[in-house]
Amino acid sequence: MIVSLLYKVTWKLLPAASVLFRDEAAKDAELLVLRHENTALRR
Repeated sequence: MIVSLLYKVTWKLLPAASVLFRDEAAKDAELLVLRHENTALRR
């Protein structure tokens, strides 16, 4: 049961950690894509 809980917590934290350690260029690129997607969805 503890192993299962650790597994679930690890898989929840990994994406959050990757966001924290990405460089600024990657963050800027993602923001640009999300803004474009948002504009397309509003149409």
